Amino acid sequence: MTSHIDLNADLGESFGHWRLGDDEAMLSVVTSANIACGFHAGDALTLQRTCASAVARGIVVGAQVGYRDLAGFGRRRMDVPSDELTADVLYQVGALDGLCRVAGGRVAYVKPHGALYNTCVSDRRQAEAVIAAVSLWSRGVTSRYAVEPDSVGASPLAVVGLPGSELLTCAEEAGLPIVREAFADRAYTPEGHLVDRSLSGAVLTDPDQIAARMVSLVTTGEIAAIDGSALTIEADTICVHGDTPDAVAIARAVRAALATAGVELAPFVSP
Repeated sequence: MTSHIDLNADLGESFGHWRLGDDEAMLSVVTSANIACGFHAGDALTLQRTCASAVARGIVVGAQVGYRDLAGFGRRRMDVPSDELTADVLYQVGALDGLCRVAGGRVAYVKPHGALYNTCVSDRRQAEAVIAAVSLWSRGVTSRYAVEPDSVGASPLAVVGLPGSELLTCAEEAGLPIVREAFADRAYTPEGHLVDRSLSGAVLTDPDQIAARMVSLVTTGEIAAIDGSALTIEADTICVHGDTPDAVAIARAVRAALATAGVELAPFVSP
């Protein structure tokens, strides 16, 4: 169905002496990087180093914003008031964008993490709160750089989310660019939602199986849901979770299989 697609991964999720994933290896494979912002994972030094490495490699950087939930890795749903959630997202985007700009780059998109991502699939109130933050940031940055047209960061942030989600609906209504996302290492329900991680088979770990699924997704628009039924998905980017076992091997297998199928890996926005 398409001749090119973006490949992204969740990075910057280590914290102090606790190491999670292999960011350097993953940055040699992906075309965009969802970098944690310190709320669900990532300490300041880890985020600074990850941003600097991504910018040096020409990888597009996105702010992976989440609930304030280090202990739960951002995977516990929270009922956060709208104004507080908007402020939390603004805080996270601003922090990561500052680290990117020091390295000579910028944050180009926003992608919610974990429970916030899944909540924004169907919870319009929280989706609106997230998009309010992205809109506020985009207006402020666009205004700031309007007098410097050649400067980095004069365009609104894109929003990455699940196709058909309230998050992407709200983003479109706000006039923000949207990016539809598929997941390489996760199983889908027949309705097109991600299978809950607490259920058996929710996380996929076989690189060859995953690669074959992604080739089918990109070239035919279909993959198998967890019950075996055919599921149609339109995607602009594919995600590999950095904390999935053998994440780098999975990303490499997906990239190689797509290349063999004649699909070009390319970012959905300029760095």
